[in-house]
Formats: sequence, C-alpha cells, structure tokens
Amino acid sequence: MIDVITNAVLKFLGSHVKLIIGVVVNLVLIWGLCKLIDLFGRKLVYRLRTKNSDSPLLNLMPILNRIAKAIIVFILLAGFLQSFGYNVASLIAGFGITGLAVGFAAKEAIGNVFGSFGLLADRVYKIGEYIKFNGFAGTVENINLRSTTIRDDDGFAVNVPNNLLANEEIVNVSQSNGRRIDLKIGIEYNTSNEKIDRACEILREIARRDDTVLEGEHAFLENLDDSAITVRLVCFTSKTSWGEYIYVKSRIIREIIHRYREEGIEFAFPSTSVYMAG
Repeated sequence: MIDVITNAVLKFLGSHVKLIIGVVVNLVLIWGLCKLIDLFGRKLVYRLRTKNSDSPLLNLMPILNRIAKAIIVFILLAGFLQSFGYNVASLIAGFGITGLAVGFAAKEAIGNVFGSFGLLADRVYKIGEYIKFNGFAGTVENINLRSTTIRDDDGFAVNVPNNLLANEEIVNVSQSNGRRIDLKIGIEYNTSNEKIDRACEILREIARRDDTVLEGEHAFLENLDDSAITVRLVCFTSKTSWGEYIYVKSRIIREIIHRYREEGIEFAFPSTSVYMAG
C-alpha cells in the first residue's frame, strides 16, 4: 500500500515538476518583493517625516503599500499563467466583466476606497489628530482602504467607514489655533460692589497667568439669574488635544475656587427667598 502511494506521488511530481518549481519560484519572488516594498516604504516614511512631517504622502503610504503589493502579485501571476500557455488577455477581459459585476455588488466597499483617497488628498485629518463629526469625537489611530479607526474619549476603538466620513462635516480640533474655555460662575446677590468687580479681575488674572492661555481673554458680568449674579470667563488655550485641554480647564477652575475663597467671594447655589407682606 505504501509503495503504491509512493509511486503515485513520485509520478505526480515527475509529471508536474515544472509547475511545482514555477509555483515555488513565484511564491519566493512575491515574498521577497513584498519585503522590499515594506523596506522602501519605511525608508520613505522616515525621510518624509524628517523633511516635512505634514506631507500628505505620510497618510497615503499604508494604502500605496497595499496597492503596490497587489500589483506585484497580479504581474507575477499573469506571467506564471502565460508561461504555461494560458491566454492572459482573455483572463484580463474576464476579470473586467467580473469586476463590473463585483462593482455593482460591492459599491459600498468601493465607495469606502474612493472616500479614503478623498480624505487623504484633502488632508482632512491624519493619524494622531483629534476630530469631531456628527456628535462623535476621538483620536485618529489608523487609516486604511475601508475605514478609519478612531479612539473615542471613553477609550473604545471605533471603525468608521471612509465613505461615511467623506460625506460628513469634520472638525479637526488638533489643527485649530486654540480651544475655547467658557466658564460661568454664580456669586451671591449680597456680594458687595467691590467684590463683584474683584470677581471679574480675578478671572482675568488667572487667565493671563496661565502660560497655555492665549492672549485675548474676556471676563465680564454675564447675567442676573434667579439666585446668582453670573460672572463669565471666555478664553482660548493652545492645548487642543482632549487630555491636555481638560487638564488646563481643571487647573483654571481649581484656581478660581481657591482665589474666590481667599477673598471672601461666596459662590451662589439655587435658593428661593420668601417675603411676608405686612
């Protein structure tokens, strides 16, 4: 039984030795060329980052890398089939007809591919930037042919189709000049006139003393609310990432609490006063 199997295997190998060698050679070529493409891509990314960190090619490199590998595989496969007598032209024509059918069936996937090229060509965002769209916000972690991976503020990775992003109004927070801090503080109605003026001055002092706050802060009396005199601070910080922004905002709020307490300015809380006639 073993001799029969051995003879059958040897006979198959002997009659298909050229095919087997061709498959092995093509697999080795594909592996080697893909490694060369990866090496060339890494060197190109390094040079681009050294010369121009904002180059749009940095975002296109992962997609171009995959396209180059697909072209290599197609060329080697076509050459391999041609060497064994297959008509590559008819195969290509068949692929074209099949491609039309697949295109209709996978129009969403194709839309995602074109959407990714549109986003990268317009330089809407890049990896590491914080963006907002349609009530959602997060940091871009990866961009590929089908989708963009975004890490939201809760730490969850969300894959968003590029076709959807290409049709959304995207706010790139990381590319802004500054991020607004808008604080409203309520103080008691029985606060003296001097302390009311001092409440606004303290807000200006805190904003000007902070190195991350941009010039042009505004501190003013906002409104006379039901149970408080509302004082408001509007300023911009140079820290645009979510983590750094909330730290600056927290630091300013903490400083306001400390300064108001030091100078005897009381914070208001919701209350109701009842007056008895007569």
